[in-house]
Amino acid sequence: MTNTLLAPPGRTRRERKTAELEARTRAAGDRLARISGRPAAQVLQDCRVTPHGLRRDDAELRLARDGANVVAHDAGPRWYGQLAKAFWNPFIMILVVLLAVMYVQWLPVADEEPFDPKIPIIGAMVLVGGLLRFWQERRSAGAAAALRALVTTTTAVQRRDSRDSRDDRTNRNTAPATTEIPMDRVVVGDIVRLAAGDLVPADLRLLTAKDLMVSQAALSGESLPVAKADTRTHDYGQATTTDPVEADNLCLMGTSVTSGTATGVVVATGADTYFGSMAGSLAGERPETSFDAGVKKVSFLLIRFMLVMVPLVFAVNGFTKGDWGEAFMFAVAVAVGLTPEMLPMVVTTNLARGAVAMARRKVVVKRLNAIQNLGAMDVLCTDKTGTLTEDRIVLDRYLDAHGREDGEILEYAYLNSHFQTGLRNLMDQAVIDRVLEAEEVVVDARFTKVDEIPFDFARRRMSVVLSRNGIDGSAGAHEHVADERVVDEHAVDEHVLITKGAVEEVLALCTHVNDGGRRLELTGELRRRVTRTAADNNRQGLRVLAVATRALPAGRETYGVADEDGLTLVGFLAFLDPPKADAAAALRALAGKGVAVKVVTGDNELVAARVCADVGIDVGAVVTGAEVDALDDAELRALVRATTVFAKTNPVQKARIVRALRAEGHTVGFLGDGINDAAALRDADVGISVDTAVDIARESADIILLEKDLMVLEQGVEQGRTTFGNTIKYIKMTASSNFGNVFSVLVASAFIPFQPMLAIHLLVQNLAYDVSQLATPWDRMDPEYLRRPRTWDARGIARFMLFTGPVSSVFDIATFLVLWNVFGADSEASQTLFQSGWFVEGLLSQTLVVHMIRTRKVPFIGSRASAPVMVMTAAVMAFGLLLPFSPLAPALSMEALPMSYFPWLIAILLAYCALTQAVKTWYIRRFNTWL
Repeated sequence: MTNTLLAPPGRTRRERKTAELEARTRAAGDRLARISGRPAAQVLQDCRVTPHGLRRDDAELRLARDGANVVAHDAGPRWYGQLAKAFWNPFIMILVVLLAVMYVQWLPVADEEPFDPKIPIIGAMVLVGGLLRFWQERRSAGAAAALRALVTTTTAVQRRDSRDSRDDRTNRNTAPATTEIPMDRVVVGDIVRLAAGDLVPADLRLLTAKDLMVSQAALSGESLPVAKADTRTHDYGQATTTDPVEADNLCLMGTSVTSGTATGVVVATGADTYFGSMAGSLAGERPETSFDAGVKKVSFLLIRFMLVMVPLVFAVNGFTKGDWGEAFMFAVAVAVGLTPEMLPMVVTTNLARGAVAMARRKVVVKRLNAIQNLGAMDVLCTDKTGTLTEDRIVLDRYLDAHGREDGEILEYAYLNSHFQTGLRNLMDQAVIDRVLEAEEVVVDARFTKVDEIPFDFARRRMSVVLSRNGIDGSAGAHEHVADERVVDEHAVDEHVLITKGAVEEVLALCTHVNDGGRRLELTGELRRRVTRTAADNNRQGLRVLAVATRALPAGRETYGVADEDGLTLVGFLAFLDPPKADAAAALRALAGKGVAVKVVTGDNELVAARVCADVGIDVGAVVTGAEVDALDDAELRALVRATTVFAKTNPVQKARIVRALRAEGHTVGFLGDGINDAAALRDADVGISVDTAVDIARESADIILLEKDLMVLEQGVEQGRTTFGNTIKYIKMTASSNFGNVFSVLVASAFIPFQPMLAIHLLVQNLAYDVSQLATPWDRMDPEYLRRPRTWDARGIARFMLFTGPVSSVFDIATFLVLWNVFGADSEASQTLFQSGWFVEGLLSQTLVVHMIRTRKVPFIGSRASAPVMVMTAAVMAFGLLLPFSPLAPALSMEALPMSYFPWLIAILLAYCALTQAVKTWYIRRFNTWL
C-alpha cells in the first residue's frame, strides 16, 4: 500500500483507520475499472493464464502465495476475552476497590472480629452481574452463528492437469476439465464458469456470457438484476467507468447469477476484491455507542460525587468525635452506601430481560447494550428494498400509447411471456402472475407457437410468433386474456409477431401505433408523445417496457431478427417493487415514538422517491451519492439535517451519512442486509440486520431480525425504552436516596455527640434497600415515557440528586428531633435507641420513595408498580420494622423501639410522601422531565 492511501495525521485512531480503508476501497474500485477497460486477451496475459485455465500445481502455488479467498471479518472474542469484558465496568471497578479497602481494613482485626459479611455479599453481586452479562451475550452470539449458512460453498473452475503443458498454440482441441472447488481455494487466474443460482466467488473479468443477469442488490441496493456483457468475440473492453459495480464486463464477489451462463477470469481474491476492501473496515474496534458514552458519563458523575462526599464525612466525623479510626470505617461504609453496587446487576438483568422479550418477537440480540441504544434511537436509516417494499417485481399498470389503461396490452404481453422458452426474467413472471392460472389452458387451446426470437442484450428485446388455432374456445364464466379482440384481429392464415422489450429499442422498430383499435402511422409528433408517456412513468420510479406487434403471412416456420421491423406499438408495461402493506403504518408508529426515518439506498433517485412517497415519507429533495462525495464533513452534517432520502449511495457514502448524523447528536440505527450496508451497520449506534442477510452484514449487526418488518422494530424500540427507563429509574432512586442519607449523616455528625448510625447499620440498610431493587427490571413504565427517545443525561441525574435528595434529609432531621426531645435519646447511653429509630425511618423512607420516584404521576393512584416491585418493597419494609425486635438486634447493636414511636413514624413518612409529591410536581413543571 502506498503512502497516497494513508489518512492525514491529526485524527483519532479510528478516524485514521476508517479513512485509510475508504481510500483502499476507492483504490480497489479504480483498479477494477481499469481492468474493465482492457481487452480480454490483455487481462488473461496480465493474470498469466490461458483460456484453458491454470494448471493444478500453478493454482496451488498461487494459493500458498496469496492466501485463501476469504475476507476480513469480526470473528468475535474468545470466551475468556468476552468474560473479562463483561466485568470491565466502572461500577464494578469501584466495588472491587471498595472490597479491597474493606478487606485490608478487616485484616488487622481478623483474630478479634468475625469476617465482614458485606465483603462476600458485594463480591457475589459483582460475580452475578458480570456472569449474567457474559451468559446472555455468549448465548446470543451462538444464536447469530447458527444463522450463518452459504447457499453455495463451491464453484466451477477450469483447471488442467499438472502434467499438461499446453498453451494456446498447442492441443487446442483438448478441452480442460471443469472442477468444483471450495470458494476459499479460488485464486487469481482461475477461469470460473457461472450458471443460474451461482454466487460469484471472486472479482471476475467476463470472457464470455450468454443471457447473463446478475443480482447486485447486496453491493448496490438495486432491486432488479442487471444485464452483464453478452461477449463472444473481439472483446476489446469497454469505456472506463469509475464504478466497478456498473461495469458490464465485471462480476464482483458477493453478487449472484439469476439467469444465463458465463465464463470469467479471476482478477482479485479475498481482501483484494471490491467486497474485501469494504469488509476490512468491519474487523476490529467498534466505535463508541450512545450507551457506552452515557454509562461513562454517569459513572464519572457518581465517582466525582463520592470523591467529594466521602472525605467530607471522614473529616467531619474525625474532628467532631476525635476517633479517626472509627471515622475511617464510617467513611468506607458511606462510600459503599453511595455506590450503586446493584447497578451492574440491574442493568444486565434489564438488558437480559429485554433480550428475552425481543426473542419472543423473533429478534436475536447479539450485543446487550444495543437494546438501550434501540430505545434511545431517534433516527433510523434504512434501505428501501425488502423493508419498505416487498422485494419482488409486480406489474403495476398496462397503458396504451397515450397513458390510458388498456387490457389489450396485458393480453399481448401475456402471450409473449407465456410462449417464450428462453430467458424468463422477473418481469415476465410478473406479467404471468397478473392473470388467472386458468388462462394457460385457454391460451394453449387458441394459439400455437410457431417460432421464437430469443432475448439478447444487444437488442434488449424478445419476440414470439404465434398462429391462431381456429377453434372457438370458451372462457367459461371468468374473464380471460385471449379475448375476442386479440383472436379476431389475426386471421387463421396469419401469424402474429409479438415483441416485448426496452422502450428505446422497440420504438425504433415501430412505424405505426394502435390507438383505440385504429392503426395509425407513427408520425414525429406522435412518436414524441408516446415517448413522453414512457418517460412520465419512468419519472414515477417505474420500470417501463414496450409491447408491439406485426401481422405476417402464414406459411413460414422460422423467423429472425430481420422480421422485427415495421412493428405496431400496442402500449407499455410498468413494473415496480410494491410498498409493503404495513410499511406506512409502521413508519407512522415509529414517528409517533419520535423516530425519524431516513432512506439510504443504492437504487436510483426516481425509484427511491416513488416508493418513499407511496409509504407516506415527505421526500423533499433527493440527494445522490455523488453529491455526498462533493461535500466535506461539516457540509454533510448540515445536509443530513434536512434530507430524508439518499439514493445511488455506495458503502463509503452510507457510512459517512451515518457518522454525520451521529456527529449531529443523534442516536442512529441502521437497517440493512447487503454487503454495501456492512460499514454503516458498524458505524451506527445500533446496527440491525436480518437472518437472510449476507454473512458480513449479520456479523456487523447488533440485532438480527428473523423477519424484515418495521413493526417488529417498533416493538423493539418500545422494549429498549422500557429497559432504559427501569435502569435510569434505579440510578435516580438510588443516587438521590444516597445523597439524602449522606447529607443527613453530615448534619447529625456535626451536632450529635455520638455516631448517629453505626457503620454496620449503614451497610445493612444499604443491603436491604439493594434487595428491594432486585425487582426493578420487572417494573412497568408509564405509556407517556415510551413515546420519545431516551438517552443518558448525567447533568439531569446530578440535578435530580440535588433537588430530591435533601427532601429525605428534612424528615431525617425531624426524626432526630423526635428521638432527641420526645424519647430522650440525647446521650451516648441512649444512642442505641437513637440509631435504631433512625435506621427504621431511613430504611422505610428510602424504600417507600421507590414508588414516589418510579412515575411522574401520583403513586398507587395514577400509576401502580408491578407485582414484583410491590412484593419486594413490602418485604423489605417489614424486615426493617421487625429487625430491632428480632434476635439479631443485640448483634447489630439495636434495641426494640417503643410503640409510641410508630405514630410519629407514620406521620413523618406521610409528610415525606406529600412533600416529595409536591417537589416532583414543581420539578416537572420547571424542567419538563422526571425520569
